[in-house]
Amino acid sequence: MTSQENPPAAASQESLLAPGTLFIFSELSAMVMDGVLCHVFGQVFRPSTLAETPAVRAAALAHHIPAFLSHRAVLAQLSAAWVYGCAPAPAEVALLVDNDGNSAAVPRHSGCTVRQVRLEAQDIQLVGTTPVTTALRTALDVARSAPPALARPVLVAMSRDATLACPLKRIQQALLAAPHVPGKLRAQELVQTLLDTAQLPGSELG
Repeated sequence: MTSQENPPAAASQESLLAPGTLFIFSELSAMVMDGVLCHVFGQVFRPSTLAETPAVRAAALAHHIPAFLSHRAVLAQLSAAWVYGCAPAPAEVALLVDNDGNSAAVPRHSGCTVRQVRLEAQDIQLVGTTPVTTALRTALDVARSAPPALARPVLVAMSRDATLACPLKRIQQALLAAPHVPGKLRAQELVQTLLDTAQLPGSELG
């Protein structure tokens, strides 16, 4: 794994607050009203003095990963896109685990979904202290599996963020090089449509 550079204060779950031994949810909510805390995701909050960065968003999602998966789960798909600031906050935390033969089912009402797939080292990076699929792997997964109405704006946002190094042409090339997997053809058509739209005069993608 490679590690993104993030401020030390934003690098771990310990920087954030969730209901537990120190505070209950109503007390945390009251601190939001007082301007002491800001909501990040679910029942996770950050100090108002701590900027919301990709590392903070990743740590907030990591709070929701079941403990038995915390050592092997990777934030992925639209959840990873939200970490990168290119998608709305997810309804559920999307996780991937390497298909190593061990069970990875999550309990109902856990707030998470999990898929077992083949994960290569180059597909994963640390955002703060949380494993997240790389921007390119995230874009490929979004193109293949997210509802088109969600996938389009997410892919456009990711392609426009120079720090992610994930332009539409690179996504297209990675799809061409990828093995045949479910959703690959749909993803290729979706990305090609976005590229075609970008060439139109006056297009917002241009």
